[in-house]
Amino acid sequence: MTADDSYGRLDDDDYPAYTMGRAAEVLGTTQGFLRAIGEARLITPLRSAGGHRRYSRYQLRIAARARELVDQGTPIEAACRIIILEDQLEEAQRINAEYRRAAESSNPPTAT
Repeated sequence: MTADDSYGRLDDDDYPAYTMGRAAEVLGTTQGFLRAIGEARLITPLRSAGGHRRYSRYQLRIAARARELVDQGTPIEAACRIIILEDQLEEAQRINAEYRRAAESSNPPTAT
């Protein structure tokens, strides 16, 4: 990937632009916290050619939510599970809304 390609991807939420140190700094947390949520499989950072962890903005938003829950006293494992369940619920609600829209458009109400 050339430098020009990399610059074009900086707006991509999934582009792993943050090193572990920078990600921890942005979140105001420790690198150990990032390792812990990785071990809990909440996020899986990509690896650079040298094997260093790299995080995307999307992953940082998830990590920030985990930190918020941990700061409120939730154990890290429980915080990770809560976030996973919230994500699954949001996806299920999105799918249900799509099914409802499809059903409504294929069965227009009848006039009485």
